[in-house]
Formats: sequence, C-alpha cells, structure tokens
Amino acid sequence: MIDNCRRSKANFQFSTFNFQLLSNIDIHELLPQQEPFVMVGKLVAFDEKRTVTETVIKEDNIFVCDGVFSASGLVENIAQTCAARIGYVNKYILKKGIQLGFIGAIRNLEIIGCPKVGDVITTCVTVIDDVLGMTLANGVVTCNGETLATTEIKIAVKEAE
Repeated sequence: MIDNCRRSKANFQFSTFNFQLLSNIDIHELLPQQEPFVMVGKLVAFDEKRTVTETVIKEDNIFVCDGVFSASGLVENIAQTCAARIGYVNKYILKKGIQLGFIGAIRNLEIIGCPKVGDVITTCVTVIDDVLGMTLANGVVTCNGETLATTEIKIAVKEAE
C-alpha cells in the first residue's frame, strides 16, 4: 500500500502543463465541505488511480491542539483527498455537480505521527475499486518524506437528487 503512494510528484509523469492546471484549481470547487472544515490545501496530482493533495497545517485549523494536527484530522484529510478526487471527476470529466460523500469504513488505520503547525503534509489516495457509488482506496499521509498515517478507506457517494 505505501509503495504506491510514496512516489513524489515527479514520478506521476504529469507534464508541467497538467501540474499548472491542477495547481490553479480552487480546492473549494471540488469539495462539499466548506471552511472551517476544509482539510486539504491543493490538488497536486491526479490520474486514473491516484490523487495527491498538499496541505499546510495552520494554527486556526479545528483539528489543531497545542500546535499539533490530530489523528482525527489526518483521517479527515485522507477522506477529503478522496472527495477532491470525486469532485475533480464530476466537475472536469463527467461535467456534474459536487456530490456528498460519507466515510463508510476505515480499516487498518495506523497513525505513526502527527504534523505540527507550519508543516506541509502530502496525502496520496490510490483507488482499489470504484463501483456502485462506493470507492475503496488506500491512503497515505507523509510529511518531509516520513509516513505519518496509512489506512484503507471506503467512501460512499450520495447520488444527486
């Protein structure tokens, strides 16, 4: 699980043009969450199976206590990276609106460490399966090359009414 997500941006084989397009996207356009509950900063990579976000941990984040971003915040960051993926697919590929998603399951969660205010975390989500409105993915959060959290996450997406 970790090996698929440890690759740097350079290993995703995106052209500079694609990276620039992704970095210009306002993450708020992809997520159903709104401030102060947005836990991802920007979309930095996207392909058929992988989505990568980067986030600067800020002092005013609701998951920061005593200068440390909590384990709950790391889980929400992984879930919102999944949501950014779904939002990107809906907006730019399927030309649909944002859909609400819900965490259906968390398995094999391992929290190795938590980032501090000012740290930049990189979150990689690799899709294992995507069927009938359910996405099963592996998530890995790193900071300065060190793995902070890994998990398998299932996201259920509510169909538009």
